Amino acid sequence: MARKNLLQGLLGDSVSVPAENAVSPRMARGAIGAISRSVAELQARALMEIDAELIDAGGVHDRLEADPAEDAALQASIAEYGQQVPVLVRPHPEAEGRYQIVYGRRRVAALRALKQPVKALIRQLDDRDLVIAQGQENTARRELSFIEKASFARQMTRAGYDRKTVGDTLAMDKTLVSRVLSVADRVPEGLIAAIGAAPSVGRERWLALAEALDPDGVGLEAVLAAADATEGPSDLRFEAALRAAKPKAPREPGAAEQILSATGMPLAEVTRPGGRLTLKFDKRVPRGFEDWLVQNLADLHRRWGSGG
Repeated sequence: MARKNLLQGLLGDSVSVPAENAVSPRMARGAIGAISRSVAELQARALMEIDAELIDAGGVHDRLEADPAEDAALQASIAEYGQQVPVLVRPHPEAEGRYQIVYGRRRVAALRALKQPVKALIRQLDDRDLVIAQGQENTARRELSFIEKASFARQMTRAGYDRKTVGDTLAMDKTLVSRVLSVADRVPEGLIAAIGAAPSVGRERWLALAEALDPDGVGLEAVLAAADATEGPSDLRFEAALRAAKPKAPREPGAAEQILSATGMPLAEVTRPGGRLTLKFDKRVPRGFEDWLVQNLADLHRRWGSGG
């Protein structure tokens, strides 16, 4: 009878089951469990269309800054060609009928702006599996900058994840996780947000900034103001913050003075021995710049003389 009820519930009342084939409630529960697992597996592989307004943020905030040009290009591409790559979501653990993003935030934002449904895969993930999937997707899709990894790792440790889980998520060993966190714990979150991703700035320079900051926060307001007032890429904002954080020691006579580009790249060193000026270009400066400077020196002098 139990088996008959089970099959009739699945296939309809027209099913006829001989009484001799009746099974125990325990066997029926096992069959229902197997069917439920099969349904869940099918759902995990199925592509669903979900209203973008039903999808909320989830996991750890990974990117420190958005690129409006990239976001606009993605929205234009989806508008013309449709959504080619699905996002991954999980059922919202606290709001029935809603979902949380695992990865695909920019696609969801673009589709929300276009008022189009989101093609998504739905997975049953706990919080730990969510951040691991998020970190692995971001690592494979686009390399996070050093400080983005540091920020990600700090958020995970604050959420209670151990360092092994942090390392598995960001593809780091425990030693590297410790080094990343040593910087993240010393640079205030507000300053990191003001600077941004700084993709060309590695651990050593972030460590130099951390060491230049007063541990009691003295002077931090000036460092933040220097980063906020700097226009251009985040690498340049980092350089402005570092210059503001470092104490201005008097330069010794004859000591070299470094000249940086607009993006913070070293261009040259200037020394003034015996009243003369010597300019030594950095090896990373593209070849030909020295010749261009010599050819335009007279014009530059004219412009300087005229105040232009």
